[in-house]
Amino acid sequence: MRNNTLVIITGPTASGKTSLAIKLAKLFDGEIISADSRAVYKDINIASAKPTTKDQEGVVHWGFDLVEPGERFTAADFKEYAYAKIDDILDRGKIPFLVGGTGLYIDAVLYDYDFGGEVDDNFRKDLNQRTVEYLQNYIFKNEIEMPENNKNKRYLVRSIEKSISEKGKSCKKHNNYNNIVVGITTNREELRENIFKRNENFFNSGIIEEYKKVEQKYGSNSEAMTANAYPLIRKFLNGELDKKELIDKMSVQDWRLAKRQMTFMKRNKDIMWLDLKDAEQFIISKIKKCIKSCKRSG
Repeated sequence: MRNNTLVIITGPTASGKTSLAIKLAKLFDGEIISADSRAVYKDINIASAKPTTKDQEGVVHWGFDLVEPGERFTAADFKEYAYAKIDDILDRGKIPFLVGGTGLYIDAVLYDYDFGGEVDDNFRKDLNQRTVEYLQNYIFKNEIEMPENNKNKRYLVRSIEKSISEKGKSCKKHNNYNNIVVGITTNREELRENIFKRNENFFNSGIIEEYKKVEQKYGSNSEAMTANAYPLIRKFLNGELDKKELIDKMSVQDWRLAKRQMTFMKRNKDIMWLDLKDAEQFIISKIKKCIKSCKRSG
């Protein structure tokens, strides 16, 4: 009998979920599926916090480098991709770990969302003719999640379109997997410190060089250059920010992202919120029970 265990680890950026997942995947011969909407884009590596080959410690990772920057990739696309990978991993007798901070990706897989809404072409055309200020106000008034880059018209339009497409989703819990769902919680000051140290490491690991390569490949006006810390790096290269100011502003940006992630995730009542140590023990215990139950049934 196939062991249908699916381990889901979520939480805010820089909370330690990836390191925990790698540790557990090594322990239980698992593979990791990234649930991060930024990591699906090719070439944007440091800026999207993808673990390096060394950091992956030999554990197979999926969900990275799926599309070019600017190419459309929706939560519906991710759900189909994730289900295919989960079943493939289970069929090979391994345990899949779905890990990331994009709450909609997690929910789409956990509840098998049916994304039924469609955006009218005329409405999309009207949105694209509106000002950034108008789009920001529309998002605020309609209680739509504000995109990370809220000054980019394309990002604003996409957020509005996404909210419309999600209106048709159903929230029926997926019953094909034995879901172990854990969220990583951490002290606010500790999380702030983790974010700052990570951004220092990003700077020392070559995020400036990455920016230059992406700019050369896709062009300075491409959507790739609006991603994550890139607009701040542009200011650094233009002499508008020094190193300390850049890292500070990157950290503030990530802190705001972490707060948005927590606001979204706290709505999910199926997530068991634990600190890293307790989460590790909880998941280990649950996986062992699932394996034992599967052996008895087989």
